Amino acid sequence: MKKLLVVGLMMSELAFGQVKKDTLEKEYKLEIAPADQVEKKQKPNPLSKKGQVFVFYGWNRGAFSNSDIHFTGNGYDFQLNNVSAQDRPTKFGIVYFDPSWFTVTQYNFRIGYFIKDNLALVLGIDHMKYVMDQNQTVNFKGHISDPEYAAMVQNGQVNLADEKFLTFEHTDGLNYENLGLEKYKNLIHKKNIDLVWSYGAGIGFMFPKSNVKLFGNERSDRFHVAGMGTDIRSSLNLVFWKNWMLRVEGKAGYINMWDIKTTLNNKPDKARQDFVFGQVLAGIGYTFNTKKYK
Repeated sequence: MKKLLVVGLMMSELAFGQVKKDTLEKEYKLEIAPADQVEKKQKPNPLSKKGQVFVFYGWNRGAFSNSDIHFTGNGYDFQLNNVSAQDRPTKFGIVYFDPSWFTVTQYNFRIGYFIKDNLALVLGIDHMKYVMDQNQTVNFKGHISDPEYAAMVQNGQVNLADEKFLTFEHTDGLNYENLGLEKYKNLIHKKNIDLVWSYGAGIGFMFPKSNVKLFGNERSDRFHVAGMGTDIRSSLNLVFWKNWMLRVEGKAGYINMWDIKTTLNNKPDKARQDFVFGQVLAGIGYTFNTKKYK
């Protein structure tokens, strides 16, 4: 009987030990995954992931629709209809690369932050230049009390060629300070090259330094908030070595300025105009991650 009891105890201990061993092996297998199955954190593609940032600097060419410009002040209230204007690009040279002269050119600056994957909030400055064509005759509607300048209106038209009646520019410049949302999509992904397409829209305020000389008054030449602007935009971004990028962007928008200063002093003289604009810009930028990836 004693022998049977001893044999039974030995068999039960052996069985219990085997069960315990099997349980430990199962738990170990559950806790320790094979090395080749461990998820690795890959560095994301540029211009694609929440938390990424980019900065950009470039130059533009602009085009503007004809516009009606309405002038009001002491002794006059009139409108010039269908006025044409052009941009004024600086001749290519060292001025495009000298930081002390960067405001002379028609430049663009951007800083973007990806608030979601493939979606960036972008703060931008578009320094365009708007110059009224001087060699044009435009239709006139309204009145001028000064007989000298009233006499320049002939048959409901006024010739602007001699600059005595008016010179009108936003050349320091037609500054569009804007905030936009841009959606990004990777088109090509290679080892050291990415091609990324973006599209979006923006809105902002106009902060021009308008150079206006009306009726021989001292020229108005000061920065001021003159109105609002809005735009749609699309760009192609070639990213190389993961960080550096070349950008080409097209943009179209609408500008409405209802408070353009036309005299240097604090008189209530002002002008207003609205027009559609188009812009093509190109330049270089840098993009980086704000998170570390293994």
